[in-house]
Amino acid sequence: MITTTDYHTAGEPFRIVTAGVPDIPGATVLERRAAAQASAEIDAVRQLLVREPRGHADMYGCFLVPPDDDGAGFGVLFWHKDGYSTACGHGTIALGAWAVRTGRVPAARDGDTEVVMDVPSGRVTAVVTCAGGVVRQVAFRNVDAYVIGRDIPVGSARVDVSYGGAIYASVPASSVGLTVSPSHYTELIAAGREIKGALNATSWASHADSRLSGIYGTIFYDDLGDTPAGPHQRSVTIFADGQVDRSPCGSGTSARLALLAADGRLPSGAVLTHDSIIGTRFTGRVRSGGAAVATEVSGNAYLTGECAFSLDPDDELGRGFVLR
Repeated sequence: MITTTDYHTAGEPFRIVTAGVPDIPGATVLERRAAAQASAEIDAVRQLLVREPRGHADMYGCFLVPPDDDGAGFGVLFWHKDGYSTACGHGTIALGAWAVRTGRVPAARDGDTEVVMDVPSGRVTAVVTCAGGVVRQVAFRNVDAYVIGRDIPVGSARVDVSYGGAIYASVPASSVGLTVSPSHYTELIAAGREIKGALNATSWASHADSRLSGIYGTIFYDDLGDTPAGPHQRSVTIFADGQVDRSPCGSGTSARLALLAADGRLPSGAVLTHDSIIGTRFTGRVRSGGAAVATEVSGNAYLTGECAFSLDPDDELGRGFVLR
């Protein structure tokens, strides 16, 4: 029996596994990620929960593990239909809300509470704001974000590459003849896969720690100009193998903030209004930094259900299937 608590953050699902996972060895979260990737027994749990009929091709979730040290409340291994990611901003927001709502991290009824967690890319913090005992906002403070490359030609597109806990390729949707709209869903997936595939074996996809290397996602964006607070953009992230983020993508927003800061579009106090393909919203800002910037991405997450999953030994579908 595997139990989960399910949330959504700006429309993107997040399945928190609360029981039923085999012990995942390792001294650090990054080592535990490698152990989970290498273990058929552990990965069978991911497959069971992310694949149909219990999940779907765009499902997302995590395993909870011990932190790297006493400086964090818990550690997290993020996963999707194709494996294990190094970062997940929408998941961090969901985990902050979950930790406060369940009492795992004691919180005041009014004001801010920090939920510190270790993820494969490093230590991150969710600042959970409550009013009257209700979670009203979660601000995700990420590892530092930075620009890797600018104006890289990939077919007809000109691509910027940046890091926000994972490596992302950013592309104006107009450069591939599209807009960030549900009506272009299929074309965006195809174009995202193509751009990721073209860059993944290049030096632009390299990280100093090879375990964090690889283009994780392609971000297509529409620039909607500026509000009085700062830039306004709409984006969609095509990550893993054609998976589509329904939210504006938390770590992807951090990667976008690094690029906008380098362009001079985020002076002190400016805020990025970042909309998703379904119309949900994050806001993001640069807290400090120069070539590498400390970012904060704000949103909220909502409980969608608590589940208990099992696998009938006679079930011919076994751990399930994926249709894309």
